[in-house]
Amino acid sequence: MRNFAYTVETSKSVDEAVKAVERESQQKGFRVLHTHDVAAMLTEKGFARDPLKIVEICNARYADEVLRKDIRLALMLPCPIGVYTQRGRTFISTMLPSAIVDFFPEAAMEGIAAEVEQAVLDIVEAAKD
Repeated sequence: MRNFAYTVETSKSVDEAVKAVERESQQKGFRVLHTHDVAAMLTEKGFARDPLKIVEICNARYADEVLRKDIRLALMLPCPIGVYTQRGRTFISTMLPSAIVDFFPEAAMEGIAAEVEQAVLDIVEAAKD
């Protein structure tokens, strides 16, 4: 199986990196559906942890195209981008859309996965700086 995730380190705080991911996503034609503050939710339930937020992004054209190929691809939507701290350092991490091809080989979505992957990697790279 190919690599499943792509992760970069940033000198930004989690909140700064999240804002950068949201901004860069919109500039690349993706809509930010929701930003989950996972750390806050867990802390509220008694499980304190370092900052962790998940930004869900979606591009309607790409989503429609993959869902037409195989409706089960809804299980992999929307695209998540995680922003978190670990050992005092901030990271931005995303699932690689090309990995989805291994889960649904009959969907023949290599082309669209490559397009989405490049856009998401561009978002992550631009957000880290």
